[in-house]
Amino acid sequence: MPDKHLSTQFDSELNGVSSRVMELGGLVESQIRQAVYALSQFNADAATQVLETEQRVNAMEVDIDRELSSIIARRQPTARDLRLLMAISKTTANLERVGDEAAKIARMVKSIIDSGATRTLPASELRVAADLASGLLRKALDAFARLDTATALAILKEDDLIDREFDGFVRKLITYMMEDPRTISSSLDLLFLAKALERIGDHAKNIAEFIIYVVKGADVRHSSMEQIESALR
Repeated sequence: MPDKHLSTQFDSELNGVSSRVMELGGLVESQIRQAVYALSQFNADAATQVLETEQRVNAMEVDIDRELSSIIARRQPTARDLRLLMAISKTTANLERVGDEAAKIARMVKSIIDSGATRTLPASELRVAADLASGLLRKALDAFARLDTATALAILKEDDLIDREFDGFVRKLITYMMEDPRTISSSLDLLFLAKALERIGDHAKNIAEFIIYVVKGADVRHSSMEQIESALR
C-alpha cells in the first residue's frame, strides 16, 4: 500500500499492519454475507455464526490498534505517513462497526424467527440493499489498498443508491403495516435491519473519505460533491 521509505523496517511494519486491515475487512465481509443469508432464509444457524465471528472481529481491532500505537510511538511519523496510520486506525474502527451492524442483523433475525412472523414480511427484498452495501465495502477496501482516489470518489457517489433503496423499503413496510397491523412489530424489526444495511454503506463511504485524506491531505467529511471533486484536481 504505502510508498517506499528509507527505513526498510518501517516499510515492513506498514505493510504488515495494512495486511492485517485487509484480513479484518475480509472477515467482516464474510459476516455480512452470512448475515444476509440468515436474513433471506431466516436461518438461525447462520445468524449464530455471525455472532460467533463478532468476537474475532473485536479482538482483531484491538490488536491492530495496539500495533498502530506502537508504530507511532517508535517511528514518530509525519506528513503522509502519519495520515496513513491515522486512516488505517479509522478504517479499522469502521470495519469493527460494520461487524457490529452484521451482528445486529443476526440478532434481529433470531428475534423474528422466535416471533414466528418470518413468512409474512418482504425480508428477501433487503437483498438488493445488502448486495449494494457489501459491494461498496469491498470496493472501498480495494481502493484503500491501492490508495485509489478515483474509485474513492465513485464510492461516495454510489452511496446514494443505498439511501434510495432504504427509502423505498421503508415505504413498502409502511404499506404492510397499514394493510395488516399484526405485522407492525416485525415490520419495525425489518426497518432496523434496513437501517443497519444503510449504515454499512455509510462506513464504506467513510473509508473512501480516508483515502482522499491520505493522498491529498484534505478532510472531505461533510463536504459537497463539488468540493470533493475540487480537492482531487
